[in-house]
Amino acid sequence: MSEFSPQRDVALDALNSFGLNARADFFFELNDKAQLPGLFAWLQQHSLPLLLLGEGSNVLLTDDFRGLVLSNRLKGIEVEETDEQVILDVAAGENWHELVQWCLANSYYGLENLALIPGNVGAAPVQNIGAYGVEIAQRCLAVEYFDLETGQLQWLSEADCKFGYRDSIFKHALKGRALITQVRLALPQSWEPVVSYGPLAKLGDDVDAEQIFDAVVATRSAKLPDPSQLGNAGSFFKNPVVEQAKLDALLAAHPELPHYPAAQQRYKLAAGWLIDSLGLKGFQLGGAAVHKDQALVLVNTGGAVAADILALCQHVRQRVWAHYGVELEPEVRFIGERGEVHYSELVESLS
Repeated sequence: MSEFSPQRDVALDALNSFGLNARADFFFELNDKAQLPGLFAWLQQHSLPLLLLGEGSNVLLTDDFRGLVLSNRLKGIEVEETDEQVILDVAAGENWHELVQWCLANSYYGLENLALIPGNVGAAPVQNIGAYGVEIAQRCLAVEYFDLETGQLQWLSEADCKFGYRDSIFKHALKGRALITQVRLALPQSWEPVVSYGPLAKLGDDVDAEQIFDAVVATRSAKLPDPSQLGNAGSFFKNPVVEQAKLDALLAAHPELPHYPAAQQRYKLAAGWLIDSLGLKGFQLGGAAVHKDQALVLVNTGGAVAADILALCQHVRQRVWAHYGVELEPEVRFIGERGEVHYSELVESLS
């Protein structure tokens, strides 16, 4: 068993993309699966909450964390090729965007639509990351995780991951129990471009993966601020999904409303458009603001505290509900002093 000796009282401002000042009572960087038994024994002994923190790109730290923060830094990529597929076993601590770049450099295609999504590989299946017509659920064969209740490594098939829109079993039955260690991806040998969504449609069907990658990077770079320059967690809200009757009522009043087919005869609305249409770009509360160029992004303008971002989140949600009767659900995870907290509980504490 490798030694497991966490640091005490560690600042987390550099480990969350909002750049908020928060601290962890204990902190450990996981670099080797051989450290997992030591982690399990330590948690059994101390009975403290655990926060799994990759690159902190989809979290809002609302308080100091009174437990152990574990930063996943497992590295490595293994490749197996068949006639039909390229199978990649990718360690959870690998950077997602760097993986996409590596795939292109090695002529493995199928992830280019997911370029420039922040975070590490282990976070990708939790959120079922997706962009421009592709979700990781379409490329995932299986996920390996360390079961924090049994101390064993387990594999889940793609079907058992129960992927949904920005959702998976890791947000529900395995929430707080699964430490993802590896993700198995399958990319097609016979590649076809996915260019039906948004700005990619103008590329046409006669396009290669590098051109799609370049277009996605250019689009995301123009829309999303660099967290190293302006603290943010990317898209703060999910795109809401509504029934046909609700869509019809909305279109009768707002015929210009963007909408896209979703599963089960439902429709996805553009959350950014809803917010932008209410003139909220640039709106500021304390040190938090709606980004001036991308309404879906809330930013730390400098010196923001979690309460500023929470208040801004609630203001945006209330405005959208009042005007459209549509409820915006945050995509960002809210982390309190003992773990994840539903945003409704935090909003109540502000009132």
